[in-house]
Amino acid sequence: MVVEDDGAIRQALTRGLSNLGHVVTSVSHGADAVVSFTAAPTEVVVLDLGLPDMDGESVLSVIRALGDVPVIVATARDDEREVVRLLDAGADDYLIKPFSVAQMDARIRAVLRRTTQPSDATTLLSVGEIRLDARAREATMAGRPLELSRLEFDLLHHLMQNAGKVITKPVLLAEVWRQPWGGADRTVDVHLSWLRRKLGETAAEPRYLVSVRGVGVKLVDPGSNEVAG
Repeated sequence: MVVEDDGAIRQALTRGLSNLGHVVTSVSHGADAVVSFTAAPTEVVVLDLGLPDMDGESVLSVIRALGDVPVIVATARDDEREVVRLLDAGADDYLIKPFSVAQMDARIRAVLRRTTQPSDATTLLSVGEIRLDARAREATMAGRPLELSRLEFDLLHHLMQNAGKVITKPVLLAEVWRQPWGGADRTVDVHLSWLRRKLGETAAEPRYLVSVRGVGVKLVDPGSNEVAG
């Protein structure tokens, strides 16, 4: 679903994505987006922020309350603080206008790949008190469920699969975000911050997620001596 109030952009995206094989629904108002979202299955939402009836961030909040469908924000607001706030609000990805249909198609395919569980994924993983079931998409710590977003779960899953290894941000963007062309390190930082919070730690006092300055991050067992290192 494309949510865009600019008629020329909406038509170009709809036509271009349809030509690439996508089945596209397009609307120009936030209220119409919510109605359409609840009326029919939607795999990805491309969301403009400057809508005439309600702010795009409000639409994002409603969509997040209704489900976990990937949302790609299309915005002209080229401001890092704005982008971080949108990621905090639950956006999965973003593109700064102007962009090509090919770029949007690549981002759509990337978020769709993230929602499909790899067939060779290790089903059960354990590090310290964290237990993760990749097939059931469930994670617990000390027996208590961890309420993780899809990206937080995928990030934890990848780090647990590589426990003890330092993973760089470009690798995380390629393997978790499925962006082999690169992306914003800040996106990784934000999601790592959320994951730390849910694991009950901070960057200053890590337990599981240890940052290696200038290199990346690794997930360790707090019972080992790797945290201090």
